[in-house]
Amino acid sequence: MKKIISVFARNYEQDRLVRDEVVPGAEWVLQGEGTPTRKWDGTACIVKYGKLYKRYDSKKGRTPPEGFEPCQEPDSITGHWPGWVPVTDASEDKWFNEGFANYQTIYGIPEDGTYELCGPKINGNPDKLTQHILVKHGSEIIADVGRTFAEIKSYLQDADIEGIVWHHPDGRMAKIKKRDFGFKR
Repeated sequence: MKKIISVFARNYEQDRLVRDEVVPGAEWVLQGEGTPTRKWDGTACIVKYGKLYKRYDSKKGRTPPEGFEPCQEPDSITGHWPGWVPVTDASEDKWFNEGFANYQTIYGIPEDGTYELCGPKINGNPDKLTQHILVKHGSEIIADVGRTFAEIKSYLQDADIEGIVWHHPDGRMAKIKKRDFGFKR
């Protein structure tokens, strides 16, 4: 899963919030293309051929661990190199394994694709979940969000979610988070 672009440009030199300027390559969102879906506040993972992998960002100058599968080239500016590493039986992967098992109990065998691990021990559990679970990316469609800067800002101000990810039929994605506008959850 490649890094997803933001819909709006950020004021990096000032408050780091977004402004009413579309990031090049995200114009399609404001043109009404793509499906808006809920962005969950968890940690990314992927199921490939029935096996679970967790996201790993190899920092500049570091050698990725054994089993690392890159999902894009290293960033030419920051050197960050995102990819996947297999989830193991090690204690550090406990919540991934629990979320994977809970998903199977509730929904059956997960199809290949990307997911978000959410639950009591992940990112402060803003969704107040009672167990760890995998949430398939793009699975919760948002039907009532507009497409202008003001409409998206207004929607996120009132919504108790991390943000929105638009999925274009051709595979492109763009995102915006509640905190990008300075809103707390």
